[in-house]
Amino acid sequence: MNRALWLLSCCLAAAPMLAGSDAAVNAIGYDNVHIRVADPAKAVEWYVKNLGATTPAAGQVYFGKSLIAVVKTNNPLPSTGSVIDHIGLSYADIDSKVKETEAAGAKVISAPKDAPGIFRYAYIEDPWGVKIELVQDTEMLGFHHVHLSVTDPDATLAWFRENFGGEPAKLRGKLDGLRYGGIWLFAAKSKEQPAASADRAIMSFGLRVSNIQEATAALQGRGIKFPVLPRQLGNLWYAFSEDPNGVRVELLQRPPE
Repeated sequence: MNRALWLLSCCLAAAPMLAGSDAAVNAIGYDNVHIRVADPAKAVEWYVKNLGATTPAAGQVYFGKSLIAVVKTNNPLPSTGSVIDHIGLSYADIDSKVKETEAAGAKVISAPKDAPGIFRYAYIEDPWGVKIELVQDTEMLGFHHVHLSVTDPDATLAWFRENFGGEPAKLRGKLDGLRYGGIWLFAAKSKEQPAASADRAIMSFGLRVSNIQEATAALQGRGIKFPVLPRQLGNLWYAFSEDPNGVRVELLQRPPE
């Protein structure tokens, strides 16, 4: 689908979205982000020691039930400048957390400050180029959000709502987003089209579906690209789709808990 047709479809989708129309696929929750680093073992150790993650298996860290899958790349490129600009982690005291992570090798992009009526926040970059927003949202500690960078945020959120469902909401009544299982998806405006996410430090984010074969067929029926069609890995199924901006979205069908 070319960009002109996509923008038209998103504009047409906005009204049905507000009216509660059915999405092509109703994701049943948020699952993960994939990050690409030069040394996965060291990155896992760093996230556990400095960000408070847990690690049940090699190449994985968790914040509660939210997974960060850590994969190796020989060509690390930062998430800044990509359509998946950063992820958000929430702590009770981000001033202390910024100092801790800086001492452990993180780059402080912006010092802690207050967003009026929302919360206190800061930006760091981990030693492998993953941009992280540290937020002080006491109502939701742990993994907090995925933040996209796109030329048309409203159209992008409408596209995700129309194709993957999600709960439209406003953070503190001020910032538009979608919620998947409690995790936020935000979109900020970029003056120029950022790079696709597939080769960047934050490669993708993942949503859970109840039936991956049906979800893939429904999305392909709308012309959505699938760089990776459904594959089985142990007791789960996964596939990778891509939005018109180049945001890589993983679909996962996990066994019932």
